Amino acid sequence: MKTVSDLRSTFPRSGSLEWIGLRGVRRGPMQSVLEVEIHPLVGVIGDKGKLAPPRLTALTGEPGEVLPAEGGTPVRTEPGGRGKRQVTLIQAEHLPVVAALLGRDVAEVTPDLLRRNLLVSGISVQALKDRRFQVGDVILEGTGDCHPCSRMEENFGPGGYNAVRGHGGITARVVQGGVIRAGDRVRAL
Repeated sequence: MKTVSDLRSTFPRSGSLEWIGLRGVRRGPMQSVLEVEIHPLVGVIGDKGKLAPPRLTALTGEPGEVLPAEGGTPVRTEPGGRGKRQVTLIQAEHLPVVAALLGRDVAEVTPDLLRRNLLVSGISVQALKDRRFQVGDVILEGTGDCHPCSRMEENFGPGGYNAVRGHGGITARVVQGGVIRAGDRVRAL
């Protein structure tokens, strides 16, 4: 008989990155892009004006820092540490559910209106919470639920907030950065 831990670590298949979205500025409109750089210290480059930091020096040797497996810049990975919301992900299969709860056509509930960075399909994003997973060559760690905000009422009208509750996806921190592209594989580690 399998334990709950065994069950939680078994996935029927990998998923796929369907869509990537960026906001040029806070509260600005989402823009769809085909690829984006993900950086361990800032998250999604270009989202809310985030830029890659200049050349980094002397980041090794502090408690809580580890060197990524393939070398590179040390990053903090302790639970509850900084950068818990560097990347947001939402499940493509939940868009029709949100549309049904709103009483709208599926075509009216688009990923840009939900304001998440990554739309994935074929793998449960809730199952990726509290574990490491890979999108293309980037390694992320699920840090928690991505709860809806008041923007859901603005985007979908009265009840938008409640329609997204339980379907808002997850937040993640960057463990190993790189470039991701629409169509990249998403898999649990």
